[in-house]
Amino acid sequence: MTIISPRSLSPAGRRERAQPSPAPRDARISLYRAMLKIRRVEERIQALYPQGDMRCPTHFSIGQEAVAAGICRNLRREDYVISAHRSHAHYIGKGGELRAMFAELYGKVDGCASGKGGSMHLIDLSVNFLGCVPIVGSTIPIGVGASFGAMLQDRSAITVIFFGDAATETGVFHESVNFAAVHGLPVLFICENNLYSVNTPLDVRQPANRTIAELVRGHGIPASRHDGQLVETVDAAAADTIAHMRDSGGPALLEFITYRWLEHCGPLGDVHLGYRSQEEFDSWVERCPISLHRKLLEDDGLIDEAAHAAMDAEIAAEIDDAVAFAQKSPFPERTELSRHMFA
Repeated sequence: MTIISPRSLSPAGRRERAQPSPAPRDARISLYRAMLKIRRVEERIQALYPQGDMRCPTHFSIGQEAVAAGICRNLRREDYVISAHRSHAHYIGKGGELRAMFAELYGKVDGCASGKGGSMHLIDLSVNFLGCVPIVGSTIPIGVGASFGAMLQDRSAITVIFFGDAATETGVFHESVNFAAVHGLPVLFICENNLYSVNTPLDVRQPANRTIAELVRGHGIPASRHDGQLVETVDAAAADTIAHMRDSGGPALLEFITYRWLEHCGPLGDVHLGYRSQEEFDSWVERCPISLHRKLLEDDGLIDEAAHAAMDAEIAAEIDDAVAFAQKSPFPERTELSRHMFA
């Protein structure tokens, strides 16, 4: 079994400083706060989930926070984002309302999908987060369709579609990339390649001598591969690509190599299942995107323990408020059962 390891992304002797030129001070701190908020929200969900009041399946992005934070910092409110089943980070990154998110996980009427969708159906149209669908690959044509509609209405919005490496193995992925290329749509395809489809590693699903970025370049669009654990690398790649798209139009793909810490679906660890080794897991935990970025900020005198603690406390208070709101929210009435259903 051949697995992409942190060592292949961080050659021996190279410090984690090997990133693009640092962004402005405020942007670098903003990236840190964005990742920390995503981590703390998911840690709270992880802690609350065993109580049994959240009855929806949950897919966590713990360990992958840099991608959502680095991409979303470069978006405007009018830009569209659409995600799949592992969607918490993207919803938060685009500015989704935290009270509505927790209420949705609790199945309450004040949830962002009226309590009827759960974790895999988050949506917030006020910030143009178009939603999520759990079927692998299914949101990709929806995002391309949204971009096509925006083009017909002469709107300049960029559409960002987040998906995992397994989605690139679906036929609809290739049809959607081809359609976006033919019509010159400003769609940014973001592949969070965390190396596994459920418990199946990448090397038994895709050829070892070809990256996903190389595959997509065959469709005639720009595509590149990057280290998804370095948030400033993600931010720089997003900034360059999005700037080009706003100026010249057309689609692009960014592939980020990253790693999830928890089981495919649920709040538990799964190393004991044997499909990945403890050594592999530990090597990726050592490259926690939040810890790596915090070390850089500390080295540059931009953050210290007091500043981190204050930020952490502010985020915790926001989460406390959202959880309390969600727990007090009522359940939907039975009369709501068949509303919003179409055939």
